[in-house]
Parts: sequence; C-alpha cells; structure tokens
Amino acid sequence: MPYVTGGITPTWVDYLRAFADAGADAIEVGLPFSDPTLDGVTIQQATDAALARGATARDILGDISGLEHDVPLVASTYYNLVVHDGPERFCAALRDAGVTGLIVPDLPLDEAGDLEDAAASAGIDLVLLASPATPQPRLDEIARRSRGFIYAVSLMGTTGERSVVAESATTLASRIKRSTERPVMVGFGISTPEHAVEAARSADGVIVGAAVMRRVLDGAIPHDVGADLARMRRALDQERDRR
Repeated sequence: MPYVTGGITPTWVDYLRAFADAGADAIEVGLPFSDPTLDGVTIQQATDAALARGATARDILGDISGLEHDVPLVASTYYNLVVHDGPERFCAALRDAGVTGLIVPDLPLDEAGDLEDAAASAGIDLVLLASPATPQPRLDEIARRSRGFIYAVSLMGTTGERSVVAESATTLASRIKRSTERPVMVGFGISTPEHAVEAARSADGVIVGAAVMRRVLDGAIPHDVGADLARMRRALDQERDRR
C-alpha cells in the first residue's frame, strides 16, 4: 500500500493512477494537517507543500470523488480534522468520495468509540495502529477492534526512510498475528524492495510512505514513481512464489 499526500501537486491524482497500474493492493491518501506530529521530515515536507498550495481535506476528497479505479483508497489524517467536522460528517464525506478505509494515527484507543461507530455506519473500515511498545492485552484489543487490517508500526519513532528494517517489525507482526486473522500491514521505514520482502515474511503486506514521497518531492513524475513501486511489487510476488 503506497502513500501519497493529497494535493501535493496540481495533478496529484495521476500518482494514484500510476500506483494502481504498478500493482498496489490499496493506496493510502494523506489528508494534510498542519501539525503532523507522528511524521518525519519527508512527510512533513510533503504536508507543507500541499498546504502551501491551499489543499484541504474537502478539496482532496473532491479530486478523488468519481475517479475511476479498481484499488481501495484508505484516507489517513490526524484526529483534529475529524473533530473539526464531527465523526459522522467526516466519515460520510469519505464514503461519498469513494474512500473505504481510515487511519488516524493519533487517535487514543480509549477515545475511539465515537469514531468507530461513525465509521461503521458509513461503511468505512477504521484501521487501528499497534507499536512495538504496545502491551499484549492492549494489542489483543486493537486486533479485535481494528477493521480492514492492523497497522503495525515497525519502530518507536516517526515515519521516514530507513537503511534497514527494524527487528521490532518482525516481532510485532508475529505478536499481532497470534491475536487475529485480519491482515497485518507493516509501515514506517519500508524504503526498498528488499525491505518490503523482509517485512512481508512476517506480515501480510507493507505500507510505503516516506520513500515514495521523497521521490515526489524530488520531482519524480508519476510514471517513474510507479516504476519504483512495480519493482517492489515484483519482488514481493517473487518472494511469495518461492514459499
């Protein structure tokens, strides 16, 4: 599941098309927020670029509304934007735009009830996150309440490119899979095809954000970013076929 910050360029939806053509199973669309506390430098820069263009959540959802695609879209944003609209209105807007999932990384589990109810009513899968520091009882609860999949945060820290996959990613994915049959997706620091293959040996899939956005920020056109993701797709498929 590659990530793109909505509104980062005037023709940002072309990246969605390129990701789909490259074999993405789903695409994460970031709705920019001015204080992305869990994101590292790259996603912060992408967020700043989108906001500088005047991008808003409503504009981004308008861009993808009616867009022809065969790949599920998962929105991600911070809880402030949800609270601003109210959970019911926010989730209804996602549904009307054709979004099927939602990730809110700063949503406290103990305060998730209202958004869970609103998402369920709108037919939106609210994806919950687990980190290497999550104790087992809380991990079991996350596995039970998450919808669509569980987002396994590979390490304690912010998003960003890494040179290696953290060992904690494998341990966390294995712990989660003991608690659920839902897919487990590993994110934070997946930057290369080799990283994706390594992470997918213990998980069901990978989320690739900062590495993609670094290419976009450096000026890579959709075709070129799609080619990078296609190589990652081939590596994952080859690893699957060897099993």
